[in-house]
Amino acid sequence: MGEEAPENYNSQEPSGWPRCTLGAARARSRGRLLLEAARDRTVRVWLKRDSGQYWPSIYYVMPSPCSCMSFNPETRRLSIGLDNGTISEFILSEDYNKMTPVRNYQAHQSRVTMILFVLELEWVLSTGQDKLFAWHCSESARRLGGYRTSAVASGLQFDVETRHVFIGDQSGQVTILTLEQDTCTLVTAFRGHTGGVTALCWDPVQRVLFSGSSDHSVIMWDIGGRKGTAIELQGHNDKVQALSYAQHTRQLISCGGDGGIVVWNMDVERQETPEWLDSDSCQKCDQPFFWNFKQMWDSKKIGLRQHHCRKCGKAVCGKCSSKRSSIPLMGFEFEVRVCDSCHEAITDEERAPTATFHDSKHNIVHVHFDATRGWLLTSGTDKVIKLWDMTPVVS
Repeated sequence: MGEEAPENYNSQEPSGWPRCTLGAARARSRGRLLLEAARDRTVRVWLKRDSGQYWPSIYYVMPSPCSCMSFNPETRRLSIGLDNGTISEFILSEDYNKMTPVRNYQAHQSRVTMILFVLELEWVLSTGQDKLFAWHCSESARRLGGYRTSAVASGLQFDVETRHVFIGDQSGQVTILTLEQDTCTLVTAFRGHTGGVTALCWDPVQRVLFSGSSDHSVIMWDIGGRKGTAIELQGHNDKVQALSYAQHTRQLISCGGDGGIVVWNMDVERQETPEWLDSDSCQKCDQPFFWNFKQMWDSKKIGLRQHHCRKCGKAVCGKCSSKRSSIPLMGFEFEVRVCDSCHEAITDEERAPTATFHDSKHNIVHVHFDATRGWLLTSGTDKVIKLWDMTPVVS
């Protein structure tokens, strides 16, 4: 999809990496440190040597397959979610050559799907396949509260200032809760995807929530503006697997199952996609659609299939919407169906792309972005982890 990464858009596979264990690995990067929690029950810490290559430092075997992880570099606290519902916590030594078990949280009845550690509140937030969102005190491991979601959660974000937690689930719904020390309040729940939510990303400055989905789209929700604005971004040919946001440049990075890495410029004034209008006949030529039996009989015309213009939202027939065009400011980086009049009205400036496309050459499963260095780490179904220098495109 799109163009291949330019030459100065570098990636590397750390030397000595055991490809046989990385099918569902979670990984994080921080300068010279790489962390991996894998489905073969192992946790590995890799350190970057003077040669520029990564070599193993710690090898630790867990009692159950690892499903997710969270690492806080300030406290060197590593939290590992397991298939058996347990969250195991470790502290890494200053030289990253030793990991010391601290405590276990009996958080869920089945696989842990997401973990977030909130240093400011000393909370551990988690979701599981038991459809439970829970938060624990990280000092005592005591459960503070829980909330039952309508489906298995697959996205989790938290805003420290307002104590709002955002939970995306496999039904396509996003739930917003306000957390207190031992209680939670439902703020709202909304949905805009036709598939399950696969990733969430929160911008606390602009107060915007991004959601990726198995329907191949990304939606930008204006949470703080209180205007209900939802901007749709279409740039993948497969489900969106992960989202990251560079606040200093206002660029969104989305990675998909199609191997695509898309860098979106969010520092432009984007437009909402229009609601699709309902009509029994083409709103351009008045030709009846195939279910409009009365007009077909009266006009002695054969009914036509209904389409919709992606720019104006009008219901049109195929003859009146024979053209295709990209509409980047509406999120359509690929060419989509538009009516003939809208096609003539779209200028070359309006067709200018607002995103760049890069091919990772593997089906991306997990992603972590280090904004301080501009490094992107991707893990694929091919059991390979790649480290990308994003500074040429995220700047």
